[in-house]
Amino acid sequence: MTITLEPDWKGALRQAGRRAGARSYQGEWLNFESPAAFFGRMTERRWALVRALQGQGEISLRELARRVERDVKRVHEDVQELQELGLVERGEGGGVVCPFATVHIDMELRAAA
Repeated sequence: MTITLEPDWKGALRQAGRRAGARSYQGEWLNFESPAAFFGRMTERRWALVRALQGQGEISLRELARRVERDVKRVHEDVQELQELGLVERGEGGGVVCPFATVHIDMELRAAA
């Protein structure tokens, strides 16, 4: 999974189209229009959930909450947001799984012209 911060959403969409047309699999991509949009949805607690899930297979919500020492209700809310973003999925047994061994964030800050 590669996460980018690209304010030009049309350009990001064109790039996604080029990747989709490639002969080989280009991986999953998620773009945010600004750092504020990114950090508004990817909080520190949500990152902790992704990290706790990486490489662990399917984990129940209750077990995930225990591992990160948080309330099950709040973990459930954060998992729903992560599902919407595509960073986690529900497993066949009803638990949660992160299908990505690696998550790369590509951010660039430039001085205003």
